[in-house]
Amino acid sequence: MKFDFSNLRGDLTGGITAGIVALPLALALGVASGVGPLAGLYGAIAVGFFAALFGGTPSQISGPTGPMIVVLAGLFASLSGNVELIFTAVILAGILQVLFGFLGVGQYIRLVPYPVISGFMTGIGAIIIILQLGRLLGHEPPGGTLGALSYLPHAIANINFMTLGLGVLTLVIAYKWPAKLGKYVPGALAALIIGTLISLALTNVPVLGEIPSGLPSLHLPVFEQSHFWLVLEAAFILAVLGAIDSLLTSLVADNMTRTRHESNRELIGQGIGNTVAGLIGGIAGAGATMRTVVNIRSGGKTKISGMVHALVLLAVVLGLSPLAANIPHAVLAGILVKVGLDIIDWRYIKRAHNGPRWDFALMLLVLGLTVFVDLITAVGVGVVLAALAYVRQIAQIQIEELRAIPKLSNDPEEKALLEKGHGKVNVFNFAGPLSFGAAADLGHHVRQQVKPGSEVLILDFSRVPAMDVSAAMAVDTISSDTKAAGKLLYICGANQAVKDVLLAINGGQLADFESETLIEALQKAVKVIDNDSNGNITGSSQPLVN
Repeated sequence: MKFDFSNLRGDLTGGITAGIVALPLALALGVASGVGPLAGLYGAIAVGFFAALFGGTPSQISGPTGPMIVVLAGLFASLSGNVELIFTAVILAGILQVLFGFLGVGQYIRLVPYPVISGFMTGIGAIIIILQLGRLLGHEPPGGTLGALSYLPHAIANINFMTLGLGVLTLVIAYKWPAKLGKYVPGALAALIIGTLISLALTNVPVLGEIPSGLPSLHLPVFEQSHFWLVLEAAFILAVLGAIDSLLTSLVADNMTRTRHESNRELIGQGIGNTVAGLIGGIAGAGATMRTVVNIRSGGKTKISGMVHALVLLAVVLGLSPLAANIPHAVLAGILVKVGLDIIDWRYIKRAHNGPRWDFALMLLVLGLTVFVDLITAVGVGVVLAALAYVRQIAQIQIEELRAIPKLSNDPEEKALLEKGHGKVNVFNFAGPLSFGAAADLGHHVRQQVKPGSEVLILDFSRVPAMDVSAAMAVDTISSDTKAAGKLLYICGANQAVKDVLLAINGGQLADFESETLIEALQKAVKVIDNDSNGNITGSSQPLVN
């Protein structure tokens, strides 16, 4: 495995800075997951190091992220805090991601439509904020979004103003920390330090408490029949969300560094990192956009920076954990609220009213499903609806192309042959890939546009690169209707891919004549019409040539 040392100074600076930024986030996300702050650090170390070492995005920093924490927190509540099963889900998620990488799934994950991505990212941001509101008010709300919302009136009625003030102060510092000072001490770390120091002078402020130090222990997978499907489902959700989150961050890194990541290799690296994280008692992680941006802006360009970031966190675990014991929950909650606000897609929300209403409605639907149902349902429904809308849009374009066909051709030779046909020849020219979206309307529109007295129908596929089974069945219906009406059906311009589908579905008995060009088909049609002075056209069926 090759290492690029040409940017060593920048990679060291970027990695150390990213590690400092990641420290409070790892602690906060570990607490939010329910597993604990040390699990957050272990996850950040394992995923951060091995995703950088084996991944396909050199400048990316990986670790616990908001989307993963939402799933882990829900799983923690469902399993009544059984951490061994949670670590098993993390291990399985990592294995699934490695499998995704070898199967080449990465190229498909990037095809998720933007309104769906925007909806579930905004939903995740909203969930993170909802889960932290109770802690800001000085309480520990029950797990889950609905539980946190239902507990909120009680928390508001019994506010701990010290924790509220501490959390709000942390949030303000994180947002307003001067950019000049941010070059030396990042805003999130400054908020963590200042908030913790102030809390030492306060009473009745819940803190993290003792954080175990030292090297982690091994956690082998544990399987219980009663919870098997729950753990497997959570593992799949973690794998998919982690893959999406990582590859979106990879795109951000590409834009900043003018490079191109390897999506499938990135999934393998993320999978190895998550597998190791589960084995050492860490929570799942993914490519982290904010930490990646910090790394790149601080000079990090190669995988060395991501590995250095992980080693910084390891140093904390090995010797500096007593300092983290006094960090208040309210301070971490303030930092997490900022994380949630940063995840919300404000950029699209501000501009959504200028774009297509359907896309905005889809984004809101995915947002609602993410917050009130679950993430996998939200993404699944969003992708299906977006795909159906796209197919419908393409189908409408194909049908519009078909409606313009009966007009006389601009080609002089074609125009002359159509005139010789005396209105007894209809030509239908299809355009673009013919799919199931247009299949339902093809036969209907052909029947509508057949001229009275026509004797020959010509289907021109010269502009059709591909056809699916649904479209082939629609063409078969057109063929049956044509023959039932006593007319002849000619096909021209079909490439080999289209012929193969038509032959497979229709057994080669589809058309009365098949040619390479429309000119040939028109010449044949005119010849048949001229030879049949009585108007009774007959002709032997000529199968398509394979």
